[in-house]
Amino acid sequence: MSSTPAIVGLGLTRMSTRPGGSAAELASEAVHAALADAGLPHTAVDGLLVGSSQGVRPDRVGVTLAQHAGFSDLRLLEHIEIKGATTVAMVQRAVLAVRGGAARTVICVFADAPLRAGGGAGSTYAHSGGNAGVRGLERASGVLGSVPTYALLAARWLAVRGGSPDDLCAVAVSARAWALGNPDAVQRTPLDPDGYHASPMISTPLRRLDCARPVNGAAAVVISADPGFGRHGRVRVRGSGRDHPVRRRRAGGESWFGGGRRALEAALAEAGMNRGDLDVLELYDPFTVVTLCLLEEYGLCETGGAGELARAGALAPGGSLPTNTGGGQLSGFYLQGMTPLVEAVVQLRGDGGERQVPGARTALVGGIGGRMDHHACLILEAA
Repeated sequence: MSSTPAIVGLGLTRMSTRPGGSAAELASEAVHAALADAGLPHTAVDGLLVGSSQGVRPDRVGVTLAQHAGFSDLRLLEHIEIKGATTVAMVQRAVLAVRGGAARTVICVFADAPLRAGGGAGSTYAHSGGNAGVRGLERASGVLGSVPTYALLAARWLAVRGGSPDDLCAVAVSARAWALGNPDAVQRTPLDPDGYHASPMISTPLRRLDCARPVNGAAAVVISADPGFGRHGRVRVRGSGRDHPVRRRRAGGESWFGGGRRALEAALAEAGMNRGDLDVLELYDPFTVVTLCLLEEYGLCETGGAGELARAGALAPGGSLPTNTGGGQLSGFYLQGMTPLVEAVVQLRGDGGERQVPGARTALVGGIGGRMDHHACLILEAA
């Protein structure tokens, strides 16, 4: 057996912006596709880790997916939910299980189906938050869901960093430029600054094009240390790190930022790498401002320099910091933390087609949960 667990299979469903397919059905489809990609039968799998969208929704996937997807005699079966940090947590858990002998071959899958007849994704996510506690206060005051709260974060970020809406625009335009080369992206119409500024303002300073596009879909990866697995290429998991600041959001200091750098430094230390070794950056980007935040949180640019980098084209195709090379969640598809992981695997296998970054051998996968409350990072390397 190889000492380094690797991603040996990748499976995706079609990413749909229309209602259709339950989360369990989509998850099963992605699992079967990942096994087919790896060239493995169901019987080779003895571990299943399931991630679902946040909130208590009756249709979200859980451990019952094992039966739905046709598995039996599993040694490892868990439902993991840390919001947008879940995917990295699942991969981290799988790697530890394989290294420790708790399982040999583990599938990690995330599925969501927020789009449904008679209601959009916004209402689905909003209702999943509940009515009690802080969420109840937010609902009563009209600050409902992620967009208004991230708008507050964006306004604070721009004020603290001396930025402008042009910084947000540059991130959106860069993501769309990458999406043009991604056949799985749901938004592939060319975008320029005029088109960005023409999009409706949703919650100042966030426009519609500052926000990710939810989809009904699923993605799965197969993780194993067996060197014989991975007929379409192996992607080694070299390092991982997490940090959970446990914010109180009360007066007296910043309540949005911090934690990302510690997560990345832990992952780099485990991998034996430094920031200069990273070829592509696949960051969690539910909103344009998060890309800017994470570039600085992770120490990938100087404090206050993320907006200038984005405006200079560093994140875009041909730039010095290829970032969210499939269009990210903004223009690609929003499957929470699976979106950046999928694109990292595609790039490190050399399967990016028109969007392939030449010579990409290493990738950072960054995930966040809540309102920058949870940070998680992976360092991946082409085998």
